[in-house]
Amino acid sequence: MLGVLADFGDGSIRSMKLDTLVRLRWLAVAGQAAAVLFVRFGLGFHLPITASFALIGASAALNILLRLKFSTIHRLDGIHATLLLGWDVLQLTGLLWLTGGLENPFACLLLAPVLVSSASLPPRSTALLGVVVAVVVTMLAAWHAPLPWAADATPPSLPVLYVVGIWLALILTLSFSALYAFRVADESRRLAEALAATELVLQRERHLVALDGLAAAAAHELGTPLGTITVVAREMERELPAGSPLAEDVALLRSQTERCRDILRKLSSMGEDPDAFFARQSLDGLIEEVIEPFRDLGTELEVRRHGTGPEPVGRRNPAILYGLGNIVENAVDFAESRVVLTLDWDEREVSLGVADDGPGFSSGVLERLGEPWVTTREPLPPAEGEARDDTGGGLGLGFFIAQTFLMRSGARVTCENKRFPEHGAVIRIQWPRSLWQLPDEPVGSSNFHGEEIGV
Repeated sequence: MLGVLADFGDGSIRSMKLDTLVRLRWLAVAGQAAAVLFVRFGLGFHLPITASFALIGASAALNILLRLKFSTIHRLDGIHATLLLGWDVLQLTGLLWLTGGLENPFACLLLAPVLVSSASLPPRSTALLGVVVAVVVTMLAAWHAPLPWAADATPPSLPVLYVVGIWLALILTLSFSALYAFRVADESRRLAEALAATELVLQRERHLVALDGLAAAAAHELGTPLGTITVVAREMERELPAGSPLAEDVALLRSQTERCRDILRKLSSMGEDPDAFFARQSLDGLIEEVIEPFRDLGTELEVRRHGTGPEPVGRRNPAILYGLGNIVENAVDFAESRVVLTLDWDEREVSLGVADDGPGFSSGVLERLGEPWVTTREPLPPAEGEARDDTGGGLGLGFFIAQTFLMRSGARVTCENKRFPEHGAVIRIQWPRSLWQLPDEPVGSSNFHGEEIGV
């Protein structure tokens, strides 16, 4: 069983810490050993002490092997935790078989493994253990060694009806207690998950509020140096002789500077433009506006359209434009030569896929993608004669902001890598089709079309 435990991965949502089971088993071992010694030497009752301590020693040996094999923080999935709890049931069944079966008052301890399972493991594990306990209880009611008693006294002969009553009481207690413990633990678990989700949302909101002020400050602080760069670039463009090899680079520098200024203007005025607020925009027009700034950067941009029914049309939303623009920009930056945007819609859903042919996401980044301060951008290489500057890479905020804006619009954002032998990343954004209908209700409801999106 140790080999199975070592090779089986933690694939269950609900798991149990191995250290918890080991500690509980040590408690059981100590209690069983004390009970056997007290009955044999304290009360003077004859019982198979050798066989009893053999079973107790087997549990102690299993604990020692688990301690040597696994660390104290190792967690077991439902299958392996069920196997270990099943061993506890069988070991206790052996002790009860040697000491009177259901006539032994300690028979109620058979309920303990099922209660532990109902509080921590999936329902199927608890159901399986419950069936095992019901079977062994039935067997112990019919087959068992005599109840230990004093050598000079006749062991009591309990009526069959009394034994049947004990059997029925154990079965009913097993069912009720397991169900009750499961419901209480499940409610506590759901409450904890809800609180964790709420804390995550509040944390994202705090980050976004902080970044809102940061965007306004950046727009103010960067406006002057960008204006200076634009003026200098224009002067250089006029001073360069005709046919100069630097003319194209200077023109690109000036165009990108203007783009930076446009982005800062959008960030500082997002959600305040009433004309953009009420403008109608089709899905195709939205994508064209998103990809327009990236057409001259050397990466091929291909748009594929697959839809059934009329093309979705909604209100122009600056937050959605920013979010999609950031995702497309990342794809262009990491692509080797091509970025493919796939539009798809039907009567239920509108989706956009952005796929590049770059290296794709690393496993570490893919697990944390969407959290702030997660980036894969490397710092820019130093110029000749300059020291290396490690602050030139990305801050890891772009995708976080983009995902937050898109999720606020009602979208679901998923990220993955292409399947081998292809390489590259794929980001899919999916909206319910109902969010792309132009409603007749007055402005003020919260949906994709721009009403009170909170940006």
